[in-house]
Amino acid sequence: MQKRIHQMELFMKYPHEVQDELFKKLLQTGRLTEFGSRYDFGSIHTYEQYRERVPIHSYETLFPYIERQMRGEQNLLWPSEIKWFSKSSGTTNARSKFIPVSQEALEDCHFKGGKDLLSIYVNNYPDTKLFDGKGLAVGGSHRINELDPSATSYYGDVSAVIMRNLPPWAQFIRTPSLETALMSNWEEKIEKLAQESSMDDVTNIAGVPTWTILLIQKVVELKQKKNIMEVWPNLEVFFHGAVSFTPYRNLFKSLIPFEGMRYWEIYNASEGFFGIQDQKNSEEMLLMLDYGVYYEFIPVSEIDKEYPRAIPLSEVVLDKQYAMVITTNAGLWRYSIGDTIKFTSLSPYRIKISGRTKHFINAFGEEVIVENAEAAITAACDHTGAVIDNFTAAPVYLAEGKKGGHEWIIEFKVKPNSLHEFAHILDETLRKINSDYDAKRAHDLALVAPILHSVEEGTFYNWMKSRGKLGGQNKVPRLSNGREYVDDILRMMAEV
Repeated sequence: MQKRIHQMELFMKYPHEVQDELFKKLLQTGRLTEFGSRYDFGSIHTYEQYRERVPIHSYETLFPYIERQMRGEQNLLWPSEIKWFSKSSGTTNARSKFIPVSQEALEDCHFKGGKDLLSIYVNNYPDTKLFDGKGLAVGGSHRINELDPSATSYYGDVSAVIMRNLPPWAQFIRTPSLETALMSNWEEKIEKLAQESSMDDVTNIAGVPTWTILLIQKVVELKQKKNIMEVWPNLEVFFHGAVSFTPYRNLFKSLIPFEGMRYWEIYNASEGFFGIQDQKNSEEMLLMLDYGVYYEFIPVSEIDKEYPRAIPLSEVVLDKQYAMVITTNAGLWRYSIGDTIKFTSLSPYRIKISGRTKHFINAFGEEVIVENAEAAITAACDHTGAVIDNFTAAPVYLAEGKKGGHEWIIEFKVKPNSLHEFAHILDETLRKINSDYDAKRAHDLALVAPILHSVEEGTFYNWMKSRGKLGGQNKVPRLSNGREYVDDILRMMAEV
């Protein structure tokens, strides 16, 4: 671990040299793929040439290559064999998106990130008892890729892809059993997770806050204890990522009433492992520069342009929002990941996630995007004869004794025959078109049915007016990952 800390210090000291070397290696490796031949990677020698020749790609523009990969074709985006695909939601052209995961990405990015997380944590807390017990990982599930005629490739949540490929030493220090960790039925899985993990001395937990809360509550209930510290007295840290932790912090403090409990942030996704908190009492994350990922950044002012201009790491400035663009050792070339970040330090490069390039709700890992919301609203209108004028939605955060959900405020031009039926169709449509939302809604496990408020005509106009946001360039935010808009409108309605 100490050896790895020295390697990190190297990329912290020479960030641009490390990234430049990686850039050349990626182009050299990808030059004979179909994608590399199309853009003649062999004749690209500088970042400027790469930026001018290769357009920025979204999932939709890379999808034709990925779909062919899923059908068994190889050497399209990356030369080594692709046997795994990480599945997530949030795409506009399909229910789920499938990100290719190469062996290089597993070894040099995802696994390396996990090892580095432990190295950094131990470096900050050399007296840790982390390895005296086991690490609890709340993962997803995987399955055979039915599009591949050879039936030799698989897809699943990124956590499942990683767990299924972990080396033996990593399996030894974690709980529960791999069989339980990869179960697909969440209701059965939470029960089994609680049974198995409650028998171990858990010192650390890694996962998304939503499922971790459910699991802790289930373990406490199963063991008939007052709180989780009575079950796992040596629990010391929760490694969390994927969604903002801020709304959950107070709930975790009540679930884990231990003053010394630590919360450590990471930035990992289906596309790769990007950042790790490297300092005590700070939510800033060190941008990891030697994971086979070459970074570019689009200033937010450029995002909506047809041909946005990205900049390399050497040109970023502090406290400005950027959309992150990655080129990876799994064949994602100039891929816009959809996240926005800002730099809090330039020496070394540290970041904070600031949002998404589009309005969305991802409070529980459901990744509901505007396209999902509009499709669901349209279906509900079609079924109930309603016509809407405006809407906005926000999460209802988990609280003690309460489950999470979504709260919608809708202004109808023509009200539905039944608001209850409208809400039902809205919910069912979201479940059909967004696999992550569906998983969270299953059996009301993490999300309950949405709450709907039908407001009088003119409500949104008056609200926008009160914010000084009238005019053609100002639009009602359809979705928000926070409650400021919804709470503001509800407050305004209560005062009328």
